[in-house]
Parts: sequence; structure tokens; C-alpha cells
Amino acid sequence: MRFENNLYLFGLAAIPFMVMFFIFILQWKKRTASKIGDARLVKQLVKNYSPLKFTLKFIIIVLAFAGIILGAANYQRPGSLQNVNRQGVDVMLVLDVSKSMLAEDIKPSRLERAKQLLTRLFDKLPNDRLGIVLFAGRSYLQMPLTIDHSAAKMYVHDASPDAVPTQGTVIADALRMANGSFNSKERKYKSIVLISDGEDHDPDALKVAKELANDGVMINTVGIGSPDGSPIIDPVSKEVKKDENGQTVISKLNEAELQQLSDASNGIYIRLDNMEDALITLSQQLDSIEKKSLTDAEFIDYISYFQWFLGAALLLLLIEFILPERKLKTA
Repeated sequence: MRFENNLYLFGLAAIPFMVMFFIFILQWKKRTASKIGDARLVKQLVKNYSPLKFTLKFIIIVLAFAGIILGAANYQRPGSLQNVNRQGVDVMLVLDVSKSMLAEDIKPSRLERAKQLLTRLFDKLPNDRLGIVLFAGRSYLQMPLTIDHSAAKMYVHDASPDAVPTQGTVIADALRMANGSFNSKERKYKSIVLISDGEDHDPDALKVAKELANDGVMINTVGIGSPDGSPIIDPVSKEVKKDENGQTVISKLNEAELQQLSDASNGIYIRLDNMEDALITLSQQLDSIEKKSLTDAEFIDYISYFQWFLGAALLLLLIEFILPERKLKTA
């Protein structure tokens, strides 16, 4: 179940203000009546007025308003399922979110540029299953392999150093976690795309890369940053990171390690200088991998119910229009 246009639901926040306005009107009517002074005269003047009907008309208007908002948001339920067959590969995206990725030698920052690359890469892999691992001092499986590319974009958009509180660069652990998401019985159809500045040397990473190569995993690495390095600016304090001696920390791209990892697994290394060139090279490399038939059960449509909400709202407004606010005259 879902709403197709979630943003319209914010319109429901107007209902409490409508209630407050209604209460204000009731109080204003009481104050106005008290200013007249003569209670018998006021009672005679409003003898045909029905407070109950006035309140009922307000409730109807609120319900109609809610119906219009829900109709615009379009409540939907899943329709029929069908198996969708694709020819593709399994790609695990391993993204470094350590604080060194906040360096701004690549504008707007290394991490933001990496996220831009991945978001655009997803559009070039429409038939591939994608998974995401984030790592710094520890690694976390953010999303298992799935064909849901919109979810992948959401996870990448939210990626930040806050997702991995422990700092460092444990590339070996991240590669192991990514490999654990693949089908262990297959020795092809799978690749890892590692995006990192490779700043902290991980002595186990090369060993793990060779093990994964024996399992049929191709590791393609993307280096982001500059060999000359850049200071790291804390996103909260906006201050430059310093070491224990008070010296400014300079984060540098470690191309040698990333190159070794790709060489050990028949992959390629790309330095992310030009976004377009990197996208073309990386997508062509992934496209060269032998593909398999991927079958996924997907909802081919959703059943919309907006017409029921809008119909109910229209009916309520019609009732409100014909409902008199005055009391019915009795013989």
C-alpha cells in the first residue's frame, strides 16, 4: 500500500488550523451576543439558528477537505504480480564514507561527487541488480541486491559519515561483506565497484581481493581525491581537522592501493576527474561481464483509489450545500 503523491499529504496539516478557526468563530459569536445585553432579545433573534447544524456543516467541510487531499495523494494498492526476466549482472557498490571523504579537493566534496557518480551510474545499469555497502572504520550492508534502483538512489543520497560512527578505512571488511551478498555457487556474473580515496592503507585488502577474484568477482575501483591532498573540514564545526600535535591533517588519494585491488581481480581503476569519462568507462566495463537471466517478481501495476476519495468529498460538499443552518420550521 502506498500514496503515489506523498507531498500532498502535508495538506492535512491545515486541519488543526481549521479547527482553531472554527473555535474562534464560536467564541466570537458568544462575545457578539453578550454585547447586545438583553438575553431574551438575543434568544428571540437567533431562535431559528441551530448550533448543532452549524457544527455538523463544519465537520462535513473538514471531511471533504481531507477527502480532496487523500484523493490528490492517490492511495494505491499493489495490483497483479508477474515475473520479469532480465539479462544482467549483480553489482555491489562499496562506498567509503569516512571523514576523509569530506575533503573538498574535488568539489563540492569527495563524498558528494562519489554520490553523483553512483546516482548517474544506476541509470546506465537498468537490468542489473544492485546492492550497497557503506564503510569507514566498520562496514555496513545498507541494501542487499535488488532491482529497485529508486531505493538504491535513496540510500546513496542519505550516505554520510554519520552512517558509520567508527572512523578508519577497512576496505578488506567491506569487500568481504559485499562478496557475502553474492550467490556463492556462481563464479561469474558479479562485480564490485569500490569508490574510495584509499587514504588509510589496509594490509588485508589485497589478500581479500585475490580471494574474491578466485570466486569470480571482478573489483572495479574508483579513486576520488587528489594525490596532493586537501584539509578535512568538519561539517558541524566548520573547522579544519588537526592531529594530536595541532597540525592540519592533509588527506591524500592513495591510488596505488586502489590500482592493486583492481589489477588483482581483472578489474579496472578509474580516477574520478571527469564525470562523463568515468561513467562511460565504468558502464562499459560492467557491460563486458557475462550476463545471466535475472528473474524478479514485480508489481506490474497499482490499483488507484483516488476516485473514491474525490467522490466522497464531492458528495459531502453537496450535502453541506443543501443542509440548512437554520432549524426546520414545525407546524
